[in-house]
Formats: sequence, structure tokens, C-alpha cells
Amino acid sequence: MSQAGRPPLLRLRSFSVSYGPVEALHQVDLDVHEGEIVTVIGPNGAGKTTLLNAAMGLLPSRGELAVAGEVVPRPSVERMVARQVALVPEKRELFGEMSVEDNLLLGGFARWRRGDRTQRERMEEVFAIFPRLRERRAQMAATLSGGERQMLAIGRALMAKPRLLMLDEPSLGLAPLIVREVLQTVARLREVGVSVLLIEQNARAALQIADRGYVLEMGAIVLHGPAENLLHDRRIVETYLGLGGHRAVEPAAPSPAAA
Repeated sequence: MSQAGRPPLLRLRSFSVSYGPVEALHQVDLDVHEGEIVTVIGPNGAGKTTLLNAAMGLLPSRGELAVAGEVVPRPSVERMVARQVALVPEKRELFGEMSVEDNLLLGGFARWRRGDRTQRERMEEVFAIFPRLRERRAQMAATLSGGERQMLAIGRALMAKPRLLMLDEPSLGLAPLIVREVLQTVARLREVGVSVLLIEQNARAALQIADRGYVLEMGAIVLHGPAENLLHDRRIVETYLGLGGHRAVEPAAPSPAAA
């Protein structure tokens, strides 16, 4: 995908995070361009969630973070939200005793506070992406299925009109059929002008919808490139894809490397 003359929507350079004396992320370089889905895969404990939390300003970091070419000094949640970046955390963090509609309205609260009164119009756009949420709009979030809760978590983030949506393990705890549905919807977010940085335990499913991928091991990027290339890279196939990943989401045809 050509991005000539345009800075990345998100750029990390020498991005590092430490927990006391322990360095959890080491000198990470990563780009997400407008219109892209970029995934980060790797083993449990590699630092993937730490990467998203630090990029959102939830954790202190070192190095450079820039949004659309503008360096963000001392990233914080407020600064990242102001630059139209949103995070859907692994635990989703919905308000279970509130309705679907009220959860969505809360997602647009920061824009309302700044004088934007288009929450209802934005909600209709979210319902167009997730028709099931329209059907459940009066239902309490705690009574939704796992897949519906994930859709609501993404929909709530979209209420803030982000240019970049960061997703942490959206398939966690979902049945394979629902995983496919959720990730196919994530893939369509490009059509409504939202770029995505995706952390996903199901490496095969993530690489099938992504444009590019990064492999994170022990806090460092060890491999990156076009997602299609990583899908067929023998190191990735042997380490992350395997038969379990092959079954989790049904690809159109087996990859040559996995044959």
C-alpha cells in the first residue's frame, strides 16, 4: 500500500517500557499507516498488551511516539484521545448494569464535552456496522453474549470517532464462528476510515485480515513484513500457526507453507 508523502498515522521509534528494573518492551519500531490493519503476534508474555497500553498512555514509556507526524511528548490517555486514538482493552470493561445504548453514549462523552452533539448520528453509524446492537439497544450489557459484548466494546470505542483503533485480543473467550464474525467486521473498519492496530492470540486469523504484521518476542520485534508473507513464513507457521490456529478460523484454502 503506497503511503508516499504521508507520515504514518502511528509511529513508534525506540519505544521501550519498564516495570521497575525489568524491561518489558525493548526499542520497538512500529508503523501504522492510514487505511491499514496492522497486527502484532507473539507468545503469551511477549509484551503485546504492554505495547498497546503504553501506546495509549496508560503506562509510562521511553522513546518516540508520533500520531500523524506529530510527536506526542509524555503520552497520556487524554492526549491520545484528543488525537483520535481509541483502545478496546482485553477485558472490554463495559458497564454491565447499563443498556447497550447508554454504553455507546458514554463512548462519545469526550466529544460531547468538547461541544460535539452528533452522538445520535454516530450511534446510527455504529448500528450500521453492528446491526445486532440495534436489536439489543435497550438490553443490559451484562446479559449480552460474549460476541455481542465484544461488538459493544468496539462500538463504544467507535463512538469517539477514532482514526486509529487499537484492539487487544478481541477473540478472547469467543467460539470460532463468532471469532470469524468479529474479525471480519474489524476488517471492514477500513471502509469507514478507521485504521487498526490489532493484538490477537489467533495468529492465523489476524494475519488473514491484516495488511502487515509484527512478531514480538520477549519484548522485542523479531520479524515484520506484509501479512501474506508472514502467513507463509516457515518460522511463523511452525511457531504460531500450527494445526490449532488452522482450525480456529477457516481460510479459503490451506497455505502452501502449511501443507
